[in-house]
Amino acid sequence: MPDRIAKRNRVTKETSIQLAINLDGKGRYRVATTLPFLDHMLELFAKHGNFDLTVRAKGDTHIDDHHLVEDIGIALGEAIAEAMGDKRGIVRYGQAQRIHEADGTTKMRGEALTPMDETLSYVALDLSGRPYIVYRVKFSPQSKAPFSFELIEDFFQSVAFNAKMNLHIRLLEGRNNHHIAESVFKGFGRALAQAVFADPRRAAAIPSTKGRL
Repeated sequence: MPDRIAKRNRVTKETSIQLAINLDGKGRYRVATTLPFLDHMLELFAKHGNFDLTVRAKGDTHIDDHHLVEDIGIALGEAIAEAMGDKRGIVRYGQAQRIHEADGTTKMRGEALTPMDETLSYVALDLSGRPYIVYRVKFSPQSKAPFSFELIEDFFQSVAFNAKMNLHIRLLEGRNNHHIAESVFKGFGRALAQAVFADPRRAAAIPSTKGRL
């Protein structure tokens, strides 16, 4: 399988973003978006998905953070779509955890939950080519929050529609906003890693009866 690497440079009157992702990386990251909390979340996504991720971004955050968060989501979604190529040989669904056995074989096990202390989130996705998002996550109101937590939904909507994925994110348990966000971003990284995993049983086949995704 060729290297699954993509880069995106997105420059508008509102934001400037340089982003690169390697779907077959080792969880290395360099992230600087001028939004420290978002930096931390993107680092978690890369680390737990085993993606190599570089992001350099800035924007009109003197107005608010919305444009920058949304545009980073757009750039990430576009990069994921490009890196996947025609999706030959991938698992496609982010609902199975790969288990490496001692004999060198790889098996898949159902798993889609990510705990973080008192928090438990569920993330599932389908790299179907048909964008859709169901987002059921509620954060507690905070007068001095480090980040506008409602923007997380906007971020994932941008990712889903530009990567053309069906994405479901649901909070099952949670109290602390930081833990909730962390659980969701870790879960997204894990689910995406599972979905883009090259299954040797599929060889070069497209994982669809349609013959294309």
